[in-house]
Amino acid sequence: MKSDTNKIFAGFGFGPIQSALFLYEAYQTGNFTRFAVVDIDAQLIEAVRGNGGRYTVNIARPNRIDRATVEGVELFDPNKPEEAERFVAAVADSDEMCTALPNVNIYGAGAEASVISLMARGLKARAGTAKESMPTIVYTAENNNRAAEILEQQVSPLLPVSLRNNVQFLNTVIAKMSGVIGDADTIERLGLARIAPGSPRAILVEEFNRILISSINFSAFRRGIEVFVEKEDLLPFEEVKLYGHNAIHAFIAYLADLKGYEVMSEAGKDKWIMKTARRTLVEESGMALIRANAGINDPLFTEKGYTEFTDDLLGRIVNPNLNDLVMRVGRDHPRKLGIEDRLYGTMVIALENGVTPRNLGLGAAAGVLCMIKRRGEQTRGVDLLPDSAAQLSRDGLESLLRALWGDHPAAAKHGRALVTLTWEGVEELRRLGLAG
Repeated sequence: MKSDTNKIFAGFGFGPIQSALFLYEAYQTGNFTRFAVVDIDAQLIEAVRGNGGRYTVNIARPNRIDRATVEGVELFDPNKPEEAERFVAAVADSDEMCTALPNVNIYGAGAEASVISLMARGLKARAGTAKESMPTIVYTAENNNRAAEILEQQVSPLLPVSLRNNVQFLNTVIAKMSGVIGDADTIERLGLARIAPGSPRAILVEEFNRILISSINFSAFRRGIEVFVEKEDLLPFEEVKLYGHNAIHAFIAYLADLKGYEVMSEAGKDKWIMKTARRTLVEESGMALIRANAGINDPLFTEKGYTEFTDDLLGRIVNPNLNDLVMRVGRDHPRKLGIEDRLYGTMVIALENGVTPRNLGLGAAAGVLCMIKRRGEQTRGVDLLPDSAAQLSRDGLESLLRALWGDHPAAAKHGRALVTLTWEGVEELRRLGLAG
């Protein structure tokens, strides 16, 4: 087995999660001697190569924005056969890998240049060599709670039996807020460093790095990226990410949009929004998730623990140095108003656990009104939207929501209550003068 300070990292995708989280944290440890990453963005590859394998990330802290440089990164284009082979050789030598792609459907895209092909070819090269018994872990960072299982099901059948037990695919819960900024005026206003000279873009991320991962089964294996936290069962924490973090993120964004705010930090100065958001997290989301996970022995699933999580999260969401746009957080309304997604998914869990989600209904109502406000941006449900928020009726609201939810069992069981709570939220927002 290699020395703990002589590890090799291989990455698939060079977006902000890979570059500003996995690669950045790996580099910070000093435990890795090589960083090999594959990506299809030719302009980005040339910019980093032209900078000697160095790139810069901007880290938003509560009171400032810092810059950090990562060095020694080799970027490869999988669509160029000679570069793909060099990356495959790096995979064969790797101790830790990470897939950080837009979604799990991309695993198989690109035939010989696909993630599945490159990873399998690299691992198969170990057969019959001293590397055959070398343990390797693969972090999957696609924001899918079964990403590890999906990738394993596609890669493992391509490997000799002797190799399969030496590779473990790990799920992750990544609550780190990050993004790529391409607007030159914003980059200049915030004083951001571009990814590399010649690149028009900058990476801006929050400093948060408490990432949760599946427990590793290799008894003698020591992770090079030491900062991550292993959990035996990630599902409860994935629910906190979606029904706690993501839910309140959207909740604040929709109320902020109705008030005409452009960045999330403006909402942070609005006492009513923040007070309502905190009450919603603690008394509705928190209470529901604590009850739903009563058997989990973890401080998070206690009143004290969830309250501490709430106060930390709210401060992070409205960090003025993160430049998080309200429109970005709230976009794709039809998906985010889905029955299993942030707001309504949380409301269903609340109802299932004896909690009445009135504040969440207010946030859901704000989401519907924002959907009407931004009807020109919608890809679904437009034909069911009134011309203005003032024209929204209860029947119209129910028709819209039923169309978004389809025949999901939760809609059949809780649909009437969800519509009622949302309509009460619409009426409250009208009383407050926020319904347009």
